[in-house]
Amino acid sequence: MTLYKPLLGLYLRSTQLTERVVVDNMSRRGFDPLTYRFEHQRPAAGQVTEVADGVYWIRMPMGGRLNHINVWLLRDSDGWTIVDTGLLREDVQTCWAQIFANYLDGKPVTRVIATHLHSDHTGLAGWLTDRWDCALWMSRSDFFMCKVMAADGPSDVPEDALRFYRRAGFTESRLNRYRERFGQFGANISPLPAGYQRITDGQYIQIDGREWRAIIGHGHAPEHVCLYCPELKVIIAGDQILPRITPNVSVQPSEPNANPLRDFINSCGRFRELLPPDLLVLPAHESLYEGVHERLTALIDWHEVALEKLYDLCAEPKRAVDVFPALFKSQITDMSYFPATGESLAHLHCAHERRMLTVEDDQNGVAWWCQA
Repeated sequence: MTLYKPLLGLYLRSTQLTERVVVDNMSRRGFDPLTYRFEHQRPAAGQVTEVADGVYWIRMPMGGRLNHINVWLLRDSDGWTIVDTGLLREDVQTCWAQIFANYLDGKPVTRVIATHLHSDHTGLAGWLTDRWDCALWMSRSDFFMCKVMAADGPSDVPEDALRFYRRAGFTESRLNRYRERFGQFGANISPLPAGYQRITDGQYIQIDGREWRAIIGHGHAPEHVCLYCPELKVIIAGDQILPRITPNVSVQPSEPNANPLRDFINSCGRFRELLPPDLLVLPAHESLYEGVHERLTALIDWHEVALEKLYDLCAEPKRAVDVFPALFKSQITDMSYFPATGESLAHLHCAHERRMLTVEDDQNGVAWWCQA
């Protein structure tokens, strides 16, 4: 869900695609190793719940099955830091106005942090930084990619992107849907500022006298920022470590030979090595939870099982659009077709790099994948 605008918009309307319970031995026995927190203290629209000292949970409305995004308000010595923003929607702006009126104690917002480029995380970043005359903090790749994507218009459909989807197995009607939806991302976010404050991996950010360490994850977004506070034993995880669903990991036309699934699996292993097990995880969607090591292991295992299923399915040659059954339990709809294709390609590329599959293009430029 990264580089091309239609996929960003489709992501928000196709969350059913990623609502997949990880298949592992524990889940087969009906056992959930995670412990969920604050289940009966979910904040209503325009309200907050304190989940750690100076860390406030806000739920902003959005469409799709998830119906919300969790964003965070952090108390600082001279004001407030916002982490993620919600969508560019009037009801979300109304929620922010209520929070500003009731919870800031007369102090300003001094910094806005976006964990990554997707529009539910950046939709109001420009609006907020303009309103409070403060800086936007992001990773470099996600900031500039977001700017580039927002600049494309409906008439800018690139021919190489059409070739990319033809190779994946798209029919002409699917390609026409791509043409119709291209260039919509800019309409879903407020204009970003011209400049930003870069966040790098391992960087320490001082907030309210405490150190928050930035840990960069890959695969779901180019440089997804997670914020870990050792003193509070809290990590703001964004979409990188969700509790019950797996974040979409897709290949995009802008980097057609990428292997984002390898990057995501490696990130999960690295996070498991870096983080202590006893953290409160603050995800962008669903419930707050404890059990970060168990969840990272489950995310790795889910994709490893999916790769095995993909290998079995490719006993006979398959196109990218033919392998959905190996990856998704839910029916693929018109809205979820693009991110499903991107995720299928991510698994195919990972399996190909591992020498599990071979690929050959036919005379029409369509790629066929088969067991090596």
